Amino acid sequence: MSKITAAIVGYGNIGRYVLDALEAAPDFTIAGIVRRQATPIKGVDYPVVTEITELGKVDVAILCVPSRQIEQYASEILAKGIHTVDSFDIHSDITKVRAHLNDVAQKHGKSAILSAGWDPGSDSVIRALLLAAAPKGITYTNFGPGMSMGHSVAVKAIEGVKDALSVTIPIGTGKHRRMVYVETEQGVNFDTVKNTILNDDYFKNDDTIVEHVDSIDSLKDAGHGVTITRKGVSGKTDNQLFEFDMRINNPALTAQILVSSARAVTKQQPGAYTMIEIPLIDLLYGDRETLIHDLV
Repeated sequence: MSKITAAIVGYGNIGRYVLDALEAAPDFTIAGIVRRQATPIKGVDYPVVTEITELGKVDVAILCVPSRQIEQYASEILAKGIHTVDSFDIHSDITKVRAHLNDVAQKHGKSAILSAGWDPGSDSVIRALLLAAAPKGITYTNFGPGMSMGHSVAVKAIEGVKDALSVTIPIGTGKHRRMVYVETEQGVNFDTVKNTILNDDYFKNDDTIVEHVDSIDSLKDAGHGVTITRKGVSGKTDNQLFEFDMRINNPALTAQILVSSARAVTKQQPGAYTMIEIPLIDLLYGDRETLIHDLV
């Protein structure tokens, strides 16, 4: 079986863990890393380039860039005839981005899987399974406590912010508080930064507290978690209660789901998909019959 050739686009927190996951996957080879600057990365022996076309043949690009840049990157790379996967995490925009990428992917005969992190992503699959188990009912998704990468990146992109950390605190029934810690550049007005954060789409619908700190580094912890609870009805039987709970390293799990999705995207018909649309077996490495025998 020929191996899948993957390129990593972006080399921040998630990109580093994607490299680890690709190196551990027996069915992938790594073409290289795409960054804004093609400077060598200490300890990394793969090519580093500024344009994905410089890497030669690439089957799939794993996009490890901020969510607000993903639609542009995915569109451009799909147009080059390369599958894409990403961990786009702005829930309210997923259907819009999916529709656009679906048009681009079909036009160029390639496939994309978007929002392939852990939430949205693998948690979306759990919610879908619980809905199948109890079609009537209520599901609560409670995140944290832990670092939200997407929210932290959004704050770091604000002018005048030197570093930032957004911590998600569950307050019950799917509601959350965002504790945002900000280290500003010298001379920057903190109140201006705070108001920008409070009006950002990532934060404006949540209870958000913004605090100024002298150093973010002493606060950082990549741990996170989620508890998904559904109480509902199976058929005509009430009081069915399901709970899914996990505690994780945030970027490591996101990276692993991206790599598993990179395997799956090569098996799909042209178009754009979320994880709930992908056959679960396509995410897995190994012989199909053996997987069925072992897992069913």
